[in-house]
Amino acid sequence: AHRPRVMAAAAASHGIQSYYSSKIDELEVVVREKTSNLRRLEAQRNELNSKVRLLREELSLLQEPGSYVGEVVKVMGRKKVLVKVHPEGKYVVDIDKAIDISKLNPNDRVALRNDSYTLHLVLPSKVDPLVSLMKLEKVPDSTYDMIGGCDKQIKEIKEVIELPIKHPELFESLGIAQPKGVLMHGPPGTGKTLLARAVAHHTDCTFIRVSGSELVQKYIGEGSRMVRELFVMAREHAPSIIFMDEVDSIGSSRVDGEQGGDSEVQRTMLELLNQLDGFEAATNIKVIMATNRIDILDEALLRPGR
Repeated sequence: AHRPRVMAAAAASHGIQSYYSSKIDELEVVVREKTSNLRRLEAQRNELNSKVRLLREELSLLQEPGSYVGEVVKVMGRKKVLVKVHPEGKYVVDIDKAIDISKLNPNDRVALRNDSYTLHLVLPSKVDPLVSLMKLEKVPDSTYDMIGGCDKQIKEIKEVIELPIKHPELFESLGIAQPKGVLMHGPPGTGKTLLARAVAHHTDCTFIRVSGSELVQKYIGEGSRMVRELFVMAREHAPSIIFMDEVDSIGSSRVDGEQGGDSEVQRTMLELLNQLDGFEAATNIKVIMATNRIDILDEALLRPGR
């Protein structure tokens, strides 16, 4: 009689251990789930705190009084900058302590406080959406092998465009100024556009294609502004190649007494000439122009050095 009681007690003890063991396993699963939920909630809290902080900063900026938008003309010493503000004029202004004056360059867009004219913010460059669409997202897949009967032209454009971009040290060692670009002329269908695309493919450059007619605008100053922004975008995405097709649309010979639309076209061409002469330091930007009417181009576009 004593032996069965011992066995019953042992069985009961084993059952209790199994019960508590299963409960412990269940609680461990619950703890793991709660811990995982806690970590997820902490991550969400941190994300929300970050959003709240950004919204507070944005709100504080919105509550600040408006600023004047200007353009850097020249850095004057260590703490002064000459800024052009439209339409007021040019001013020598102080800069905020948070601004690194060594990083300011001419033509940079900046914000000035409306009470003290202190330069307190450097703004991103403004590029017209129409100009942005001129940049091809992918490098052209055209190659020199696709072009027939233009061996001489291919050799010349390799020397003028491809060599300076791939091996600028050769020009530096010889003390030779790099060519700024090339003008291709010939009847329609002779491969001018294809040759420009092949150069962009072999140099792995940003390819910006613009037609001269797209730069002819009806509002005064719009065409020259688009030319400026075109070169701004080229600098931001350097090394780059600007292919300007139908350049005769804006580069025709000037005639005295032009009025209206013709004078606006001439302003656009003058801005183009200014940009061609003004980016000597940007040796990784090349300009390829194409036309089938070289006889009507202005002499200023054809002179040596351009």
